[in-house]
Amino acid sequence: MSKDIWNIPNILSLSRIAAAPLLIILLINPGKYSSILAAVIFSIAALTDWLDGYLARRMNISTVLGKFLDPLADKVLIITSLIMLISAGRAPAWMVSLIVGREIAVTGLRAIVAKEGITIAASSLGKHKTTFQIAAVIALIIHYPFFNIDFHAVGLILIWIALVFTLWSGVDYFVRFLKTIETAK
Repeated sequence: MSKDIWNIPNILSLSRIAAAPLLIILLINPGKYSSILAAVIFSIAALTDWLDGYLARRMNISTVLGKFLDPLADKVLIITSLIMLISAGRAPAWMVSLIVGREIAVTGLRAIVAKEGITIAASSLGKHKTTFQIAAVIALIIHYPFFNIDFHAVGLILIWIALVFTLWSGVDYFVRFLKTIETAK
């Protein structure tokens, strides 16, 4: 494990956290131009999620801070955006509540299993969840029609798909946790 916590992957994770206040400012009173700028900022920040993981693996850099920051930054970025989309009237509050509830529940479970020294690997469902959440948030942030595409309608379809993957991956995570506990007995 690298002792240098100020490495590129960790800085990229911190940049996702830093993007959240910018998104709040842009989405407080969103218009066409602030929505496009917010979508660009969100998209770049979302790309850093992939990039920091890629660089950490490629450079063989792993820090305790990085293991904490990466998932935290993802949740701060997604949850902040979803909450702001509720206030802008672009995302249903009940859907956002279920998504946020799942994130809190799985994060809590991860903390418990980590304390017990148990590792539950991320599944492909989690990757699909993240992909659809990001796509839905981008479309809902854009919101306005561009190039004859109704981005709000596209975003609503994508958030439904994201919700399905979010709940499915949450159930899957808890089931795998219970199986791990059973086999450990």
